[in-house]
Amino acid sequence: MRNLNAVNITDAVIEQFAGCSDERLKEILNSLVVHLHGFLREVEPTEEEWTQAIDFLTRTGQMCDDKRQEFILLSDTLGVTMLVDAINHQTSDPMVSESTVLGPFYVADPPEAAQGASIDWNVEGEPFFVEGRVHDGRGEPLANVVIDVWQSDSEGFYDVQKELESASLRARFTTDDQGRYAFWTVTPSPYPIPTDGPVGKMLEITGRHPYRPAHVHFMLMAEGYETLVTQVFAEDDPYLDSDAVFGVKDSLVREYELLPPGKAPDGRSMDVPFRHLTYDFGLKASR
Repeated sequence: MRNLNAVNITDAVIEQFAGCSDERLKEILNSLVVHLHGFLREVEPTEEEWTQAIDFLTRTGQMCDDKRQEFILLSDTLGVTMLVDAINHQTSDPMVSESTVLGPFYVADPPEAAQGASIDWNVEGEPFFVEGRVHDGRGEPLANVVIDVWQSDSEGFYDVQKELESASLRARFTTDDQGRYAFWTVTPSPYPIPTDGPVGKMLEITGRHPYRPAHVHFMLMAEGYETLVTQVFAEDDPYLDSDAVFGVKDSLVREYELLPPGKAPDGRSMDVPFRHLTYDFGLKASR
């Protein structure tokens, strides 16, 4: 532990973790030290640069509260969230839906809503009917799947970013005996991730835009199946190929079909144009 230098300090730190009884934790910490020290040797930061890095992380933590998670935003914009997702949700089964980022605006236990209900509480926008089915890896319908949905409004804001008296554009549905789900909402729009914090500043000084393509979030939960966290994107969105959080996959892109006034797929009479999305989800059985 004496006479440490840029060459031998890594081994000295790893040696201090030798007594860790949690083998997985020890593996993670040892690898972290090796890669972090290697990174520092490669870039050779000045002391001023390292102080700036610590200040950046400090400010990131200070932006976090029960409605906003700046560290998730940082993970998303560095591609870390999608890398962790790719490691943990690998599948080559075409019957199983692909996952993507959770995002910083998920709120647990959203309001429960009935099949076909409207969730556009306290907001206005172009009507949007979303429907589909949930099935297993063999294509058999899954009943009683809990589906949390959440999205931005037509101006690109989530309810937690606005001073609303209650939740809006987020709800919880349960599939029927045929695995069906359906709800009315408003058409989401592309939007910038929050740029008023350190992550936004990072994007600005590196010449990156903060925009995400229009999408609806879904989280599907069922006993005996892996929880699926995913999004369905509008196929004509200009930001599909430059999503600020790297979350777009081809299988998750669909047409938000524009339909004229008339009878909607659920039988509702519409006196204004509206959009329609049909998307079926496949769940993977738990190991």
